[in-house]
Amino acid sequence: MDLVALGRCIQGLRRDRDLTLQQLADAAEVSVSMLSSVERGQKAPTVVVLARIADGLGVPLAELVDRPEDHRMIVRRAADQDTVDEPGGWRRTILTPVVPGVNFEWIRTTLPPGCDAGRFPAYAPGSHEFIAVDSGTLRLTVADRTVDLDAGDSVYFAAEVPHAYANPSDAPCTYHVAALIMRPRTRTDAARGHRR
Repeated sequence: MDLVALGRCIQGLRRDRDLTLQQLADAAEVSVSMLSSVERGQKAPTVVVLARIADGLGVPLAELVDRPEDHRMIVRRAADQDTVDEPGGWRRTILTPVVPGVNFEWIRTTLPPGCDAGRFPAYAPGSHEFIAVDSGTLRLTVADRTVDLDAGDSVYFAAEVPHAYANPSDAPCTYHVAALIMRPRTRTDAARGHRR
């Protein structure tokens, strides 16, 4: 086992969840010094300790120990994609794999006829969203500007301001969001994915 790669993986997952060393140590029921040594690649953890760290991070143990040789490619099969049915009848599917330390997400969303998905808060400066509409009509509001987008239309906006999504038509609307969100993720974000 490559201890340095393992340590980087654990540290990346911890930071992605916006956890301090102490918080993860408490959740994993291991000492801060042990966790710190593992993250720096200085100590080989036992399987029990690794299992506790994986539980504290909310990931399967295999995600820590069964790392591919080439970290440049991570495949997420269709069957493994998370689909969430939101209140109001809209649905989102997180298409992208989770990559520790990378706050990029690609999401497919379907809004039923007349659905208002709600208003979303501004993200930190440097956040970006790209949207491409597959079918139907999407009403996008960014700050105080509203635009209707039809099938085939796309748009970019700086996600540093409040924004909202709605389907004003009597047909379903499906669109994709590619988002780079410049903020640390919380444990809830990591478990649920981006909210589009």
